[in-house]
Amino acid sequence: MQKINNKYIRSIVYDALREDLKPLGDITSRNINNKKITAKIISGQNCIIGGLNFAKETFKTLDKKTIFKTKTIDGKKVKKGKVLAILKGNAKSILKAERVALNFIGLISGVATITNKFVKKVNGKSCKICCTRKTLPNLRLIQKYGVSLGGGINHRFNLSDEILIKDNHIAINKNIKNLVQRSIKNRKGKKITVEVDNINQLKKIIGLKFNRVLFDNMNIKNLRKAVKISKKYYETEASGGVTLKNINKISSTGVNRISIGQITHSAPSVDCKLDFIS
Repeated sequence: MQKINNKYIRSIVYDALREDLKPLGDITSRNINNKKITAKIISGQNCIIGGLNFAKETFKTLDKKTIFKTKTIDGKKVKKGKVLAILKGNAKSILKAERVALNFIGLISGVATITNKFVKKVNGKSCKICCTRKTLPNLRLIQKYGVSLGGGINHRFNLSDEILIKDNHIAINKNIKNLVQRSIKNRKGKKITVEVDNINQLKKIIGLKFNRVLFDNMNIKNLRKAVKISKKYYETEASGGVTLKNINKISSTGVNRISIGQITHSAPSVDCKLDFIS
């Protein structure tokens, strides 16, 4: 699993600014007086905040003299109207960086906030909320960072991290037991997860030496039965059709993990804004 570090932040901030400023730069802000200003970034809603390090790098990349002082930290719950950061610097530089900086905060905070809503629903149960590979292209690391801020855990980062045998692999190979056995033989130290969508599939592979079984789109009755069959052999995970309304029922079956694509591919952006103080 890759990690968020300064090199990565600088790289993705550079790409985001290039996207916003090429080829001619900010052709609107060049017409204003370039005076020294003080501004504040404010949360427009209750949320789990994230992305302040990306926002700071955005302003600093355009003007190293810009002062960016945070008033909270990533992962904190904040209320609507909370001042997240104070900035001091040249007006033109701050305006050029404003939208890109706010986009980072909105995106990461949005993922963190929706993740935390699911986490709170299973609070008290031995069940973890995890994300999937259903992420926005080229933004996977950022979104998985948001998941961790919200109290979730990360699934595999990419196809190299672990063997995950899914429905299409099984459909092509036909024989699920044979495919699992071949994967075990060729695992080279990697973990193996096997996805099943019915009890019959599960019974064909039960007892084989892999790590986790993923129950996809099972109803509660079958999911409860599948967990009972599997729990002494494997870590268990449920996925498919998970919502804030049904997650309590799913977690009550005893699964160890629930994976949710929604927390990355459909997370609403958190509202935040930049206002001038003086």
